[in-house]
Amino acid sequence: MLPPRRSVGNLNSCCKNRMMITRIGRSLRSGITNESQQMLIDMTAPTHSQATWQALPLSIAPSIASHSLSTPESLQIEIDQTTHRLELLNFFHIPASSNILEIGCGQGTCTVVLGHVIGEDGHVDAIDPAPLDYGAPYTLGQAQEHITKGPLRGSVKFWQTQLEDFLKETGDKKWDYAVFVHCLWYLDAPETLARMLKALKGRVNRICIAEYAMKASEPAAIPHVLAALTRATLEAQRPDSEANIRCLLSPIDIKNIVGDSGWKVERETEIVPHEGLQDGGWEVGDVKSKSFLDDIEQYVADSKMKVVLRSGREAVVRAVEGLDGKKVRTMDVWAATLVETD
Repeated sequence: MLPPRRSVGNLNSCCKNRMMITRIGRSLRSGITNESQQMLIDMTAPTHSQATWQALPLSIAPSIASHSLSTPESLQIEIDQTTHRLELLNFFHIPASSNILEIGCGQGTCTVVLGHVIGEDGHVDAIDPAPLDYGAPYTLGQAQEHITKGPLRGSVKFWQTQLEDFLKETGDKKWDYAVFVHCLWYLDAPETLARMLKALKGRVNRICIAEYAMKASEPAAIPHVLAALTRATLEAQRPDSEANIRCLLSPIDIKNIVGDSGWKVERETEIVPHEGLQDGGWEVGDVKSKSFLDDIEQYVADSKMKVVLRSGREAVVRAVEGLDGKKVRTMDVWAATLVETD
C-alpha cells in the first residue's frame, strides 16, 4: 500500500497511504536547507499582504513529525513527509492565527504541520470520511486521537465527514483557508472537485492546493510519472476503485475546473520534492508487482486494454532499469493558491 494520499468526496482516505506504510524511508539528508532541497518556480507574484507570515526552516521537520503516531521504523517516513509539507506551506504563505479547513486529512501528517504554523491563536478543522478503524499498524482513529491528546490538542479538531455535509452542519462558519494537499487524485471524477470548489465559495477566503504535476524535472522521477499513468488507466476500468490514483487530474485540468467553479489562480509554483520523499518509489513498486498483473486479469475484460496496461507496466520496468540502480524519485508537485473571481 502506498502513502496515504487523500480522502475527499468519495475518496476512501488520504490516510490510506500512511496507515499501511511498513516501508522505511532513507534517513533525512543532513544539511537540508530551503535553498538546496526546495526548488520553487513562482509563476505569479503575491497579490495580498501577509506581513505575519514567516518561512519555516525544513530543519524543524523532526520536531513536527514527533506529534504524529509512528513506530521507530516509520519515524523517518514521517519526517520525510513532514519536510515535503513544510515546503508546500512555505509556498502557501499561511500566517499564524489563521483558521483552516483541511480536506482529506487522513492520519494527520499535514494537519500537524498546519497546527504548528497557525499557533495557539489559530485553529484547524481537519475532515476525512474514512472509517476510524481503518489502517495499520495504527488505525485512523488512533492516529488522530494521538494528535488531539498532544501539544496541538487546542489547535486541531478532526471530523469524520464529507466536505459538503460538514459545510451544511457548520452553518455560516467561515475559514481563512481551505487546504487540499495530495488528495485530488483520490476523487472519483473531475465533477467531484468542481462540486467541492463551488461549495467552498463564500466559506473560505483562499484555497491552497497541491498535487503531483505529471512532470519529472529529475530523470529518476520519470518512472513515477509512467506508473501514475498506468495505475490510473487500470483504475478507470474499476468504478468501485479505492486505489491511490482514481482521477489523474493534471495541473491544466485542475485550473480549468477552478475557472469553471468561480475561482481563479492567484499564485502557482512547481516544487521538486527532496530525495527522501518516498511516494514515487511506492507507486512504482506497486505497478511493477505481480499483483498489478493479477488485477489486470481480474478487472479488465477488453483484450486491447489489457495490452495497453501490460505495456504501461513494461514501460515502468524499463524506466527503472534505465536508472542503473539509482533510487526512484518522486515527480514534481504543482501547488497554487486560489481566490474567488470577482
